[in-house]
Amino acid sequence: MAELEGSTANLHLDEVTGERVSKTELKKRQKQRAAEEKKRERAAVAPAPSQGTRSTSAEEDESNLSPNQYFEIRSAKIKKLRETKNPDPYPHKFNVTTDLREFLKKYETIKTGEHLKDVEIRVGGRIYTKRASGTKLVFYDIRAEGVKVQVMCQAQEATGSIPFEQQHEHLRRGDIIGIVGYPGRTAPRNRPEGELSIFAKEVILLTPCLHQIPSEHYGFKDQEQRYRQRYLDLIMNDNSRNVFVTRSKMISYIRRFFDEKDFIEVETPMMNAIAGGATAKPFITHHNDLNMDLFMRVAPELYLKMLVVGGLERVYEMGRQFRNEGIDLTHNPEFTTCEFYMAYADVYDIMDITEELVSGLVKHLIGGHETTFHTQTGEEYKVNWQKPWKRIEMIPALEEACGEKFPPGLELHTKETNEFLSRILNKMKVDCTPPRTNARMLDKLVGEFIEEKCINPTFITGHPQMMSPLAKYHRSNPGLCERFEAFVCKKEIVNAYTELNDPFDQRLRFEEQARQKDQGDDEAQMVDENFCTSLEFGLPPTGGWGMGIDRLVMFLTDHYSIKEVLAFPFMKDVQGQGKEKKLAAEVTDVEPMPEEGIRKF
Repeated sequence: MAELEGSTANLHLDEVTGERVSKTELKKRQKQRAAEEKKRERAAVAPAPSQGTRSTSAEEDESNLSPNQYFEIRSAKIKKLRETKNPDPYPHKFNVTTDLREFLKKYETIKTGEHLKDVEIRVGGRIYTKRASGTKLVFYDIRAEGVKVQVMCQAQEATGSIPFEQQHEHLRRGDIIGIVGYPGRTAPRNRPEGELSIFAKEVILLTPCLHQIPSEHYGFKDQEQRYRQRYLDLIMNDNSRNVFVTRSKMISYIRRFFDEKDFIEVETPMMNAIAGGATAKPFITHHNDLNMDLFMRVAPELYLKMLVVGGLERVYEMGRQFRNEGIDLTHNPEFTTCEFYMAYADVYDIMDITEELVSGLVKHLIGGHETTFHTQTGEEYKVNWQKPWKRIEMIPALEEACGEKFPPGLELHTKETNEFLSRILNKMKVDCTPPRTNARMLDKLVGEFIEEKCINPTFITGHPQMMSPLAKYHRSNPGLCERFEAFVCKKEIVNAYTELNDPFDQRLRFEEQARQKDQGDDEAQMVDENFCTSLEFGLPPTGGWGMGIDRLVMFLTDHYSIKEVLAFPFMKDVQGQGKEKKLAAEVTDVEPMPEEGIRKF
């Protein structure tokens, strides 16, 4: 009992809880309560923090905006810079001395941590990513000429009249900037090799991007929008850029090929009183001053042959043609062709030139002759472009496919043959929409049973004369003509023939075309009196040739849609699209400056 009373006497009262505890425990509790009281006092005088948020950069905040919100805010900020000129968001000039492609090649051997501070680099490019580490260190990834390079910006390196923070606070993804700096390679702590970079001394805004550009993670993949906004497609997708670079190289090679063979490049009219030179439906336009309808050209053939009559014995033209026909994966209303005409050559010479040109072009572009092409349905074709190419005679091949003997060449244009071909179509279950002319029905059979076998480059020869109003008759097969079409992956890329230079025969051919037009064939050619007259002055024996540039680009860049290889393909208008969309000047209420000759209505 005495021991219990002694232990109780050593306990102390905790006035907060009413408990009796040891002296050590009481001091511990009192100390903890004092600390909590001080914490509450500090919290009482501190500004209330925003709930559930952390400190974020301006770029992170803007990433949560809708595209319209971003556009309006960004436009307003750039409008203010236009007014203050601090800095000028649209300077007149920035002197670029270094090509980024050359930069990457020249300085790829720089070692990790090495800096060449005595070498000045001046480049321009578009910002793709921006990363800040505090307020004194900013990284950019910029792109130009199809390559990317990192730019490292440190406050201690900054020069120029504008302070470091102000150089970077206005810059966003998509902006075009100029960089003055020196080459070097970073020395990261977490990996052994650094990244070749430009260490910036000064960064200058050259042109702001007012719109949000897609993130690199999600990219810009919507096919419809890629075609309508090709500029954004090129900004975001290197593959699209590579297609047009390849296209340019192809055209340069073709021009060089003909120039080296002593051909003359010429230009012929785009608008004509008569749509001739090809079997196709033309576009019609109108000349106001002359009050006359004109046709956009479907082919330059007749003009080029008239030049050969005049003594320009080797001519070629690269240019646009316009055909008012269907739009599909391989057809666009306007497209690019190359045509050449060579005096004293025939269809067999032209075959050799075709093999030499196209085979050499493929070798020049890819270093070999084998390419791969994928169709819309996912079929994969391995194509060997090396010469010589396979040759198929049209009528014998159709006879083999259909199991019947076709009428002789001299009868292929008759009514009896029309009935024969109609029966063959029904037998082989091949559809041909009206008008069911002999030429159209034969063309359908060829497409079904011959073209379908042409994966590697193949010449189809021996066309009937009534399918080829501008080709010369065959020297040994009556009723046929000296013509070939070259097919690859089941599609035509070249059409060529020994040119018809007999003015008597040409008149009859045109009259047959006129008869087909009367039957309802809108694609049949008209009689061109001026061309017929030119033949009466004498066209030497001549070989002629035409190739579709767009389609060849498709095969060599592995694209099944022609829209992928045209910078700005024809697109159907979407009703109401864009009407509610405002431009930057409208969003920011910029008033137009008065200009002489511009009236307000």
